[in-house]
Amino acid sequence: MNSENQHQLSKRTNALKVAGNPEGKGANSVLLDWRRTEPRGVVAKPQRQVLAELFTSMLALSASFKYRPAQGRSNYLYWIDGQWSLSLIGPEEWSDERRAGFAGTVVLQRDMTWTIELSDRLAENRQLADAVGRFYGAFSESLDTDRALEEILPFHFDRLPYFQRLHASALSRSLRASCKLGNMEAISCRDWQQLLPGQHLALVGA
Repeated sequence: MNSENQHQLSKRTNALKVAGNPEGKGANSVLLDWRRTEPRGVVAKPQRQVLAELFTSMLALSASFKYRPAQGRSNYLYWIDGQWSLSLIGPEEWSDERRAGFAGTVVLQRDMTWTIELSDRLAENRQLADAVGRFYGAFSESLDTDRALEEILPFHFDRLPYFQRLHASALSRSLRASCKLGNMEAISCRDWQQLLPGQHLALVGA
């Protein structure tokens, strides 16, 4: 753990000791969860793969879920009632209405990035396809800056719920390490943006 991450963790645990954690997680639990989400097996990756993993990971972490995701386990992403939801319940166990919003199966990897296998229902459900397209558009817009990619990674988003916040930080540590190993530090986000394909499905299939 580098000094910056140690400093962030220290601030977090000190705040817990003073004010308590409104979500019921004690300082010891936070430290344990932090260790559990330490990225493992991080390697250098092609730029397009880094972008794809950032996109799919942020899509998964934008969803509502209240459980601790396990590495290597299937999670099911749904677009329901105008919002993203992540569940351990597969589409065949839902009603037809809920099943229609199935976007894909996402899996948390050892390096704390998320991969996705998109659902065939994207071709059948216009609202679902549009929702993914809007997210992709927002993702592209987030890269419209001269800042380096590692500067915009979600290291600590207070607005996110506990597990999403924890895994967003882990994702950021993983991708920053990949960029460092691949000598891709300090590259402008606009340069990364130029690598985005016109269609989100092409990026996910990278």
